[in-house]
Amino acid sequence: MSPDINRLGYSVAVRIPSLILVCLMMWPAAGCSRRTIRIESEPPGALVWLNHREIGRTPVEVDFTHYGTYDLMLRKDGWEPMIGPMPTGLSLHGTPGIDLMLEVLPIRTHDLIVWRIPLVPRDEDHEALLQRANALRDEAGAFPEGASTP
Repeated sequence: MSPDINRLGYSVAVRIPSLILVCLMMWPAAGCSRRTIRIESEPPGALVWLNHREIGRTPVEVDFTHYGTYDLMLRKDGWEPMIGPMPTGLSLHGTPGIDLMLEVLPIRTHDLIVWRIPLVPRDEDHEALLQRANALRDEAGAFPEGASTP
């Protein structure tokens, strides 16, 4: 029996290249770049929409694909709604070329972006609202007719 044949009859010379080929084929699948946005509010429990899609209540995490600006809306009873654009900011993970290398190399990365949103209590004082409206009406009436407002 030849020294390069094992007990089952398979040649070691055939198994090693096959093992190398399998490892090379699985190598790109080993890399993974994960991008996550965590949205927190004070107080917690606000309903969150990201790009007009409801994603849950704060604190909540959602995976994203592209860096840029997202439309964010938070609503909670008794609190003023928060609506506006939120940027993910610049990241090395989003740089063209580097993002491809992070996907191909057999390393795992996780880019976590945290947005902390303080909510403002809703002003339910109707008397104060009427006083502000009357003050604005009086201020608007103080201009002579035909005069341009500042």
